[in-house]
Amino acid sequence: MISTSSPFTAELAPCGHVVDGRRHQENDDAGLLIDDRVYACGCRVIRHEYHDGSVRIKTIRHDGKVLADEHSGNHEA
Repeated sequence: MISTSSPFTAELAPCGHVVDGRRHQENDDAGLLIDDRVYACGCRVIRHEYHDGSVRIKTIRHDGKVLADEHSGNHEA
């Protein structure tokens, strides 16, 4: 599994504020991709692409409210 973590600056968070944050990505070279963005305000966007090509994206505002939890394909999460 390949894992990288890097900072980002001045991106629009799910709450509407432009803030810095950190992005963590993992890839197993067999089709599993994980992309996790954590914003300085506390918001978070988690994207998983599974081996079967299905995708799940969960968007969470800094107060814990889930703004979106989207699933595509056949994966049951």
